[in-house]
Amino acid sequence: MTLPSVAVLDYGSGNLRSAVRAVERAGAEAVLTSDPAVAAEADGLLVPGVGAFEACMRGLREVDGVRIIERRLIAGRPVLGICVGMQILFAEGIEHGVRTEGCSEWPGVIERLQAPIVPHMGWNTVAPGDGSRMFAGIADERFYFVHSYGLRDWVLSRPPAMPEARVTWTEYGGDRFVAAVEDGPLWATQFHPEKSGDAGMLLLQNWLATL
Repeated sequence: MTLPSVAVLDYGSGNLRSAVRAVERAGAEAVLTSDPAVAAEADGLLVPGVGAFEACMRGLREVDGVRIIERRLIAGRPVLGICVGMQILFAEGIEHGVRTEGCSEWPGVIERLQAPIVPHMGWNTVAPGDGSRMFAGIADERFYFVHSYGLRDWVLSRPPAMPEARVTWTEYGGDRFVAAVEDGPLWATQFHPEKSGDAGMLLLQNWLATL
């Protein structure tokens, strides 16, 4: 049986090798690439991300990543964003008073968490939306977070005839923010599946099942 193919987008950010290994462990063939043709042809595209929003967007633009993501989604082809790879899918990020334009696949602003201690680092539970495919069989598991910024206000609104995105929330230090989103071919997690042990592997397998 042919394994699904996943392109891990190399734009200079993220735990690239660990992302490749995690995808392979979950049961897919993974290739680390910044080639638009390879990224376009793969069954799935994984967009990692670690560090500052602005630096990630700069690196993404240098490899034409915004266009790669956009063209895949127009064609209905699956994309998974992880950590800052999720954050850059929103309209903008604010860090140290500096606003940076994101990919604008979803409206919303990435901002600093309002918890007493930041960064949010370690294992946390999540509250998946009804009918979640991402968290099928793992809704009660813990996942590994490492971040200081997040989406604290989900603002996407669609007409009744259009399917709503499934939003998963979590809370840290009294601050509530988005932990994951499922929106047609576009999925994203604020936490790191590749650092989340068996639960993370099962989540990746749930994604691979959509390819």
